[in-house]
This record gives sequence, C-alpha cells and structure tokens, in this order.
Amino acid sequence: MTQIYNFLLFDGFSNLCLANMVEPLRAANTLAGQQLYAWQVYSPDGAPVQSSSGLQVTPQGAIGGEAGDALVVMPSYGFLAHSVPETLRALRRAAGRHSRLAGLDTGSWLLADAGLLEGHRATIHWDELSRFEEAFPDIDVVQERFVIDRNRITCSGALAAYDLATALIFADHGPLLSMEVAHLLMNRGEPSSASPQMKSKDGLVNRVVTIMQRTLDDPLLIKDIARQLGCSQKKIEIRVQAELSITPQALYRRLRLNLARKLAVETRQSVAEIADRCGYENSSAMTRAFRVQFGQTPTAYRNGKELSN
Repeated sequence: MTQIYNFLLFDGFSNLCLANMVEPLRAANTLAGQQLYAWQVYSPDGAPVQSSSGLQVTPQGAIGGEAGDALVVMPSYGFLAHSVPETLRALRRAAGRHSRLAGLDTGSWLLADAGLLEGHRATIHWDELSRFEEAFPDIDVVQERFVIDRNRITCSGALAAYDLATALIFADHGPLLSMEVAHLLMNRGEPSSASPQMKSKDGLVNRVVTIMQRTLDDPLLIKDIARQLGCSQKKIEIRVQAELSITPQALYRRLRLNLARKLAVETRQSVAEIADRCGYENSSAMTRAFRVQFGQTPTAYRNGKELSN
C-alpha cells in the first residue's frame, strides 16, 4: 500500500530539508520497483512559496481537506511569523486527517504552538532548543537528530532529515531496503573497490557485504566468504539473517540483480553482457532470476523505463 506524505511548506523553507526527505522516498520506490511512497506539496494559502535559497515551489494547493499517512510541516527561517492563529487552526484540523504529524527543522514549533506535541518527546533545530523548552514546558524536549514518539515525528534540521527518511523506510520496509537506499544516494556509479559500500550496524555483515559487492561478476560460495573472514558459514548466516532479515545467498542474489536492473536501465548492454557482468552463466539464467525478483524480463523492464521517460 502506498503511503501518502503531504508537505506543508512556508516561505523561507529549506529546500535541502525537503530534498533530504523526498529523495530517499523516491529512491525506495525506484529500488522496490513500485510506488511505496507518494507525496504532495501544499502551502498555507495555495500560493507559490520561496525557499531560503530562492527556489520557488508551486504547491498542489492550500492546506485544506487533504488526508494522508503523514503531514510534514516545514517552515525554517522566519518560522515565528508563520505561527499565526489561522495556520495553527489549519494544523489542528489536519491532525485529524493524517495518521502522523511531523515537524522538520523549526516545524516542531508550529506543531507545539498548535497544541499537537503536548506529552510527547520532541526536538527542534538545536539553535532553538532552549527557547523551545521554555515556551512549551509540557513537551519533553531532547537534543537529538530526530525523534519518533508514537504518531509524532520531529527533526532537528536538513541533514538530519535524511537520517529520518531512511529510518522511516527501515521501519516500513526493513533494514535491507533502507541500506540499499543509503547506498544508492551515496554512490551513483557501479560498485567497485573504490566506491562507498552499503553499511549495516554489524561489522561482520559489513565485511560480508563488501566482499559480495566486489565479486558480483564472479560470485563466491558463502563458505569461501567465511574462510576469507576467518569465521564459520553458520556465523555469517545467523548474523546476516538477524541484521537484514534475509539469508546470505538471497542477499548476494539481490545485490547482483540490483546491478542487473541498473545496467538494463542505464546502459545499452545486451542481456548476455549484463548476465556476464552480474555473475550469471548465461542470459537465460539471469532472465529467470530477474523475472522472479522484478516481475518482468530485463528487456521488458528496460523498454518500460524508456517509455516512461
């Protein structure tokens, strides 16, 4: 089911904050091959808004009757001027139409002023922490990059918004997709010994993934990876399953097929060439695996992407 994020932007919003939320959601859609997330942009009165750096955004309309899974409130600079009765009433009305409310950067202040953070843990841009805590004593104010407390989400700023987005993807769709999103946004090139590697919180899993990424064209047996790392195959199986909810064999296959999908879309290499690059004995074997993973053949996937562009 597609999750709907409605962004409420104000003049002076941070376009870096907006991009750091939206791009991971877009990447998750790309990697999953389906629309896990959709988003719309609104402003208080439906008029275009201008970011702090002068980028103008034309919204879908004024905040009103829209509903969704999350309303993301994004002022930034000049946020106190936006904390007016009309906006606060609109936020209270919107709270009943959204499963979750999020305040990014200084959006936490608007949610708090509307009475929508009482009894919750929350954060705000760290320049405003002291003033925020003094103004709203009924909120448990903490100095953290982001806070998810029940159906309230607050975030300290633009760079932290990226961490929040990947955490939400993790919670919705598991650790592997979240890790793949992080890797995709860090590294637009093909995997190589010089490129940033996918990262998990487990050091052994990181080493396993690094070896896998470096050998996509000539995959190893898991027992051979274990031998390189000086541990047992069983230990790798247990740790990968615990960290990523997938077997090492399935993880290896997914990494190879993700590369195959990338090559199908971004190059004109033949299916046979792609199969060779991704460690398959022949194009038929890769095509079968590709169809199981993505629901269509590499050729059909490539043609579909070309038609949509």
